[in-house]
Amino acid sequence: MLLEIVTPEKKMFSGTVDLIQLPGISGSFEILKNHAPLISTLDRGVIKIKTTEGQEQLFEVDGGVVECKMNIVTVLAD
Repeated sequence: MLLEIVTPEKKMFSGTVDLIQLPGISGSFEILKNHAPLISTLDRGVIKIKTTEGQEQLFEVDGGVVECKMNIVTVLAD
């Protein structure tokens, strides 16, 4: 999957990933390859990703929105 995490100031991440764990308003959830299309709001918390090379990275956010469509995931984070 292609993931982009963008804030008003800069692009925090852009690349291919195998897993994305997000802090949703109603609780944490994960997105894997071929996930159904969705748009969701995010709460304050940590976004955890696992790259295709097997590395894990963490990004703290104060909220935002995520869109997943056709294996392209875009996070607009505060």
